[in-house]
Amino acid sequence: MLNLKEIHELIKRIDESSIDEFTYENEGVTLKLKKHEAGTVQVMQQAPAAPVQAPAPQVASPEAGAAPAQEAPKHDENLHQIKSPMVGTFYSSSSPEAGAYVSAGSKVSENTVVCIVEAMKLFNEIEAEVKGEIVEVLAENGQLVEYGQPLFLVRAE
Repeated sequence: MLNLKEIHELIKRIDESSIDEFTYENEGVTLKLKKHEAGTVQVMQQAPAAPVQAPAPQVASPEAGAAPAQEAPKHDENLHQIKSPMVGTFYSSSSPEAGAYVSAGSKVSENTVVCIVEAMKLFNEIEAEVKGEIVEVLAENGQLVEYGQPLFLVRAE
């Protein structure tokens, strides 16, 4: 089976290409990547005994009367965006009982864990990447996020 890094690379390459659908099968596991009309990639993983589908963001086109996708707020040059490295579900804490890793005003360093993005039942800790202060949290707990979607704004030091 492909590792998580290889799956991320596949998603990125398919998203940037004209390919509409891609299927990978190995040892009874099927990984199917399929683009939606708006260009987002849906990831589905199926095992022979129990089919599993990973949730993928549904992006409606503005022409269909739906609200356009949320844009990141305008920011000055000193603000760094921490972006989602994958499609998945955003979690602000390690468990429902635990407090959020960070909130507006929190001081962070490059290796501070700021959230978790769950993709295909794998919980990926996302680090701040820069030293500074969290100015704004742009995603809500439990929200589906897309590859490259801004999650936090950080005033870098």
